[in-house]
Amino acid sequence: MIRITQASLYVAAVTHPGLAGRSNEDRYAVSSYRVSGTDPTPSIFAILSDGIGGHQAGEVAAEMAVETISHMVAQSNGRHPLATLDHAIQVTSDAIVMKAKDDTQRLGMGTTCACAWVVGRQLFTASVGDSRIYLLRNGNLIQLTVDHTWVQEAVEKGILKPEEARNHPNVHVIRRYLGSAKAPRADTRLRLAKNESDTQARSNQGLDLLPGDLLLLCTDGLTDVVENAEIEPVVRGLDIQSAAQALVDLACARQVKDNITVVLMLVPPEPMPVRKSKFWFWAGLGLAGLVLLALLITVVTWVVLNYVLPPPSTLTPILIYRLLPSLL
Repeated sequence: MIRITQASLYVAAVTHPGLAGRSNEDRYAVSSYRVSGTDPTPSIFAILSDGIGGHQAGEVAAEMAVETISHMVAQSNGRHPLATLDHAIQVTSDAIVMKAKDDTQRLGMGTTCACAWVVGRQLFTASVGDSRIYLLRNGNLIQLTVDHTWVQEAVEKGILKPEEARNHPNVHVIRRYLGSAKAPRADTRLRLAKNESDTQARSNQGLDLLPGDLLLLCTDGLTDVVENAEIEPVVRGLDIQSAAQALVDLACARQVKDNITVVLMLVPPEPMPVRKSKFWFWAGLGLAGLVLLALLITVVTWVVLNYVLPPPSTLTPILIYRLLPSLL
């Protein structure tokens, strides 16, 4: 793909280290492209990662994820987004493992990632861990991704009720992340409804985005302290830059300890229909008129010379003078 500076969606992002006095181990990037030199289809790729591990190892893993996956997306032809993301995530996970082996202080480092790739107006998502992607459509907030945590699995198996999960001691136990001993597969479920099967959720990939749709990517620093029902009115009622800042401010107001990163992408309204200029219509019509006039003059001249005027040998200056009034 070819990198461009003009994004096809409106973008806003805010990141904050949280109130625990730690370094910010979140990383994110948003990149814009056109598919190729012969295909001007716009493409925009957003990724965020939440690092895991002490001694600043988490931020190393998160930065590797953002840089490597973004690079592999940029090097692709944009035709197979899900396969590209799955491969990039596995390659990056293996690279994180190898990096950790080179430095014992970084053993066990890892990261989550949430990726949203829009090609034209089609959305493709992939996630690993508990960073999330949401879609706000027609005023309703939909959580598209599924957390890869112990409590989420417990809820799905009926061991825990959803309201018990938030304050459970294992709430931060992540079951899938980049940097694990076995490279994780990207989760490509794109849930539009809670009762969808996994197969149905995966079939939603390539979702056609509509004018006014809003995508939200965020790390768990936000969702640990702000409910989905609280996120919805914020992103619905403000412009995207104000909404991004308001979400971070809300999390900070609740004394969030974890890092917080929010990325918003808004599908603009459809452009106004371009009215075709009538200049060329009138120019063509005028040219046709001139051609017809020239043709008419040619025909009239030929008729006059052959049928109205006497033969040239009989014309005298006096005769021509007498004929002029009748010709005019």
